Amino acid sequence: MTYVAPSTVAEVCELLASDTDSKVFAGATDVLPQAKAGRPLPGMLIDVKRIQRLSNIQRVDEGWLIGAAVPAAAIAGDSRLRAEYPGIAEAVALIGSDQIQNRATLGGNLCNASPAADSGPPMVVNDARAVIASPAGERSIPVRELTAAPGRTSLARDEFVVEFVLPNPEPSRSDAYLRFTPRAEMDIAVVGAAARVAVDANGLCVDARVALGAVAPTVVSVEGIAELLAGTALDERDLEKAAAVSREHCSAIDDKRGTKEYRRHLAGVLTERALKMASIRAREGR
Repeated sequence: MTYVAPSTVAEVCELLASDTDSKVFAGATDVLPQAKAGRPLPGMLIDVKRIQRLSNIQRVDEGWLIGAAVPAAAIAGDSRLRAEYPGIAEAVALIGSDQIQNRATLGGNLCNASPAADSGPPMVVNDARAVIASPAGERSIPVRELTAAPGRTSLARDEFVVEFVLPNPEPSRSDAYLRFTPRAEMDIAVVGAAARVAVDANGLCVDARVALGAVAPTVVSVEGIAELLAGTALDERDLEKAAAVSREHCSAIDDKRGTKEYRRHLAGVLTERALKMASIRAREGR
């Protein structure tokens, strides 16, 4: 195996074009455990941590640019980002231990394509986009289209994620992310739920979105939530209706972390709680 650490996006593209048995990685918090478990390693590992563009997190006129190799700890600890996207900051702060978060990245968490990845649901409800580079140039896709199946992305062999783009948040709008795990830390979500809520001057809902993780092969955007909650005060009865819709969108499996029925129940509970938390934040202006 060959290890290379290029310093530019162009160099990575050249390497991917020249070697069909190559793989891009950032923090290696997935690559190394997979190798130890016996998964075959590629002939070339391309470390993108040294590329400045992939390591930047910045507020720009159009919103936020988060490099695919920015450590999770840097994202979770950015006070400006946390103020505008608290749900995303919450999700990233749940990735592994403190030590892991200093290496793990948003790009890696999403491109590992786990159905239970914490960063997926909040990125989806917030209309995040992924900027993808290849020898043919760059393109941008919604993050919801990045994962094709468990362990598999929609990227071509010679493509890799450079950065993520978050749009400017609307006034009186906020988000939240919650998950359930058997243990308080260092565990994988049995179910994760992200919500985004916007309210008017009277505190009534004008827009709402919910996305679920670990209840299907990829992140599930719960359809019909915006129409269901439009004009409501998001009271207990409104939230119960939203929970019922979320439960119907689950196509979970039975595994060692929970049964299908248990996941459906959790999806409803977490939907209610995430919507309530996001609505409180929206009314408080954060």
